[in-house]
Amino acid sequence: MSNAEQVSSGGASSSHSVAGEGTDDEVTVTEEVERSGTLLELDLLDCPVCCHALTTPIFQCDNGHIACSSCCTNLRNRCPSCTLPIGVYRNRMMERVVEAIIVPCPNAKHGCTDSFSYGKELAHEKECSFALCYCPAPDCNYSGLCNDLYRHYYADHSCPWEYFTCGYDGQAWMHISDKILVLQEGRDGPLVAIQCFEEEQGVYVTVNCITPCAPGVSEFSFQLSYSAYGAADRSMSFGLGEMNRIQKVSFQTPEKDFMFVPRYFLNGETSLKMKICIRRRGE
Repeated sequence: MSNAEQVSSGGASSSHSVAGEGTDDEVTVTEEVERSGTLLELDLLDCPVCCHALTTPIFQCDNGHIACSSCCTNLRNRCPSCTLPIGVYRNRMMERVVEAIIVPCPNAKHGCTDSFSYGKELAHEKECSFALCYCPAPDCNYSGLCNDLYRHYYADHSCPWEYFTCGYDGQAWMHISDKILVLQEGRDGPLVAIQCFEEEQGVYVTVNCITPCAPGVSEFSFQLSYSAYGAADRSMSFGLGEMNRIQKVSFQTPEKDFMFVPRYFLNGETSLKMKICIRRRGE
């Protein structure tokens, strides 16, 4: 976000008199004149304690120091600058200033036209359909809008057998050392990343769709199953009614939403032969 933003600060009124037709009366006409200014340092609108964007309510102590409501609670209502009580009296003028500052979505350069009161654009950014997604192929630095990414992946990285069709069981075979298997729906459809994370006690397996978290965009459910080779009694399955959506794959061992295959299930096998069924939510 640029340090210099256009700020809309309300209108100023001006008036002039106009003589009425056929009378000696004067009619006063009031015109609203839009005024604007430039705020060079948006950091001035951040809480001086936590450095996050200020949002209503904003509190002040008797010396005029300000803090957001969360910081007032965390500091047990003691001003960190002067130790006077803080958290009772609101700074109404600062609240009006913050609400008057309109900033564009951080993805404006990628095509988003939405704008918000300062601080509220961060919540939108997490669900913006114009957020960039990153190619999951090893050693590829491509990033772009999700549909552009899907076309890029099909053109540069796709394999004929690494695809999925919604509503049908498909093979998901991968070497544990590969760490990632990417399936694509059709010619240039969404990408689903199946990742495995090998630890001393076993292997963690996750399934994520590479797409922004925008409402209605690539919303899938899935069911993943694994059976140990030659041991039908050692099998497991895992699924989610709503597949997690990510913009970039991570190679950190997950803390939730995973299937765990114990080491003794593998019995020395270096690959995972799994099946997966992916469905569009609501179908």
